[in-house]
Amino acid sequence: MRAGLQFPVARIHRMLKNANLAKHIGAAAPVYLAAVLEYLAAELLELAGNAAHDNKKVRIMPRHLQLAIRNDEE
Repeated sequence: MRAGLQFPVARIHRMLKNANLAKHIGAAAPVYLAAVLEYLAAELLELAGNAAHDNKKVRIMPRHLQLAIRNDEE
């Protein structure tokens, strides 16, 4: 049950189990968490890419990530 994600579902499942957050971790929990993390990463990279483009740069620098986070309305 990977749902076409890029983030490693099995690794997230292992980390959830090793974190001792609960006795049992459901099968859908790591899939959902991977999807949320992937969405957040995609949003952040898109905003940072826009900030880099606005500064006439080709590569995303840490400054562009910071600008993307600070200028985001959400």
